[in-house]
Amino acid sequence: MSSVMAAGTPPSDNYIECIARQTDRDRLTVLRTTNQIRWLQTILRNANTDHGDFVFNADRLIRLVIEEALNFLPTCNKTVITPKDQPYEGKAFLKGNCGVSIVRSGEAMEKSLRQCCRSIRIGKMLVRHPEEDPNKPAKVIYVKLPPDIAERNVLLMYPLMNSGGTIHQSIKELKKNNVPEDRITICTLFVTPYSVNRVLDDFPGVRVLTTEVNDDCALHFGERYFGTDQ
Repeated sequence: MSSVMAAGTPPSDNYIECIARQTDRDRLTVLRTTNQIRWLQTILRNANTDHGDFVFNADRLIRLVIEEALNFLPTCNKTVITPKDQPYEGKAFLKGNCGVSIVRSGEAMEKSLRQCCRSIRIGKMLVRHPEEDPNKPAKVIYVKLPPDIAERNVLLMYPLMNSGGTIHQSIKELKKNNVPEDRITICTLFVTPYSVNRVLDDFPGVRVLTTEVNDDCALHFGERYFGTDQ
């Protein structure tokens, strides 16, 4: 089970403010910091981790986030018959879920989602800051979404939230396609307090799911995952 808790050491004042503001509304979920999760985070933050180890352990951490994200999708009761001819009262996911990855880093999370949900639809977005002025707001360059996305629950996948600008524009695009905020779950690995506050203040209905809130965001994830940092 997840809990909202400090993942950075030591937590900053901004982090404490962030948690205090979000806990009551249950919009921020941080995976419980076990020794395994802290170990995986350490490997990904280590500048000396080679490409093979980075990808292997990133996939493990991503899988934990995706598995937890499934807990926020709607289910219904379902009764099945066991091999001993006994009824078993269980659960089944309702239809109408999809993933949306933000190119390119978000594509690293698609594998884990497909491993958990083999037939799930996955859309894509490309969001970029203008090359002539990186300080200007990010813009959505390319969008390919399921045509009925307005009727679906969306797992929005992007490993990092540093300023929150990329996620911010992606949510605006989903809303332009009539996706309600309360059907959007942001699946990410590392976020800063600023990005969490920005996104959740502007979009009150969305959920953020992450492994760590820390002022030192693990940048260059995409380059290291796809081997383009050399």
